[in-house]
Amino acid sequence: MRLVGDIGGTNARFAIAEPGKCPRDVRKLPAAQYPSLAEAAEDYLSHAPKVEEAVLGVAGPVLGDEVWFSNSTWRFSIEDVRRRLGLRKLIVINDLVAQALSFAALQPDEIGSVKSGTRNPEHPTLVIGPGTGLGVAFLLNDAGTFVGLPSEAGHATFAPTDRLQAEIQSRLQDQHAHLSVERLLSGSGLLSIATTLAEINGQIIDVHDPRDVSARAAAGQCPTCREAIRIFSSILGSTAGSLALTLLTSGGVVITGGLCRGLRPLWDVEALTRAFIAKGRLSSYLDGISIDQILRPHAGLLGAARYVEHSRSV
Repeated sequence: MRLVGDIGGTNARFAIAEPGKCPRDVRKLPAAQYPSLAEAAEDYLSHAPKVEEAVLGVAGPVLGDEVWFSNSTWRFSIEDVRRRLGLRKLIVINDLVAQALSFAALQPDEIGSVKSGTRNPEHPTLVIGPGTGLGVAFLLNDAGTFVGLPSEAGHATFAPTDRLQAEIQSRLQDQHAHLSVERLLSGSGLLSIATTLAEINGQIIDVHDPRDVSARAAAGQCPTCREAIRIFSSILGSTAGSLALTLLTSGGVVITGGLCRGLRPLWDVEALTRAFIAKGRLSSYLDGISIDQILRPHAGLLGAARYVEHSRSV
């Protein structure tokens, strides 16, 4: 048995994994309640069987022993955490790599279709997950071994695709020295789109959390919130299309994360698809690529569990 974790900027999810079985004893711990990753893991392990190994997916770049989170104050040394938890072995990977590695193990009812198309399993797959930030990874099939390629593409500069997005960009640039795509394509980004759109229209809307935006849109109470979700959908499609071209991801595009699962009944699939394809001379190539969505909660734990037995990352 080993400990597996999916550690984001808002929540730390842990489970116990046994070879050939799905993770069990899943717990979601609010990151804000713990001073560091080590304390959160110790809390989980205090109620779990003894383990000697762990695989943790973290929301940030893993470039050496020192790991820091892109949207959290947590920082840690892999070796220090290994010793503190009494582990023989600790593997730390990017959290979107863990999400990507889960995809090959999902059941058909755990995947939802967003855009029809073909998937060539021998070609790269793009996995994109808006959440507290924006995670991006690629999945390669190397003769049956799945290889996860991490990235920090969420920190690339946001590129608007129409005048309204350009106006939103202009206003948000006053708040951020660098307006990355995750400043819009995340939970806080959805909130920023809604409040900035209201400002442009000379309105004041009572939203303080991304869940307020989706709730008001779902209730039909706020056209501005509904329009914000349409813009979010378009930015998601455009960003996914650009990333699909960087590695020619004929293996498909996969959207993951709880934010998009919650938005699934509300998002504008037509706007997403149109923005995904709108890449000029490469539009016909993108038109043939499928877009799917991971519907399984805690898929990152499944990917972390599969990492040792079926996969690897670089």
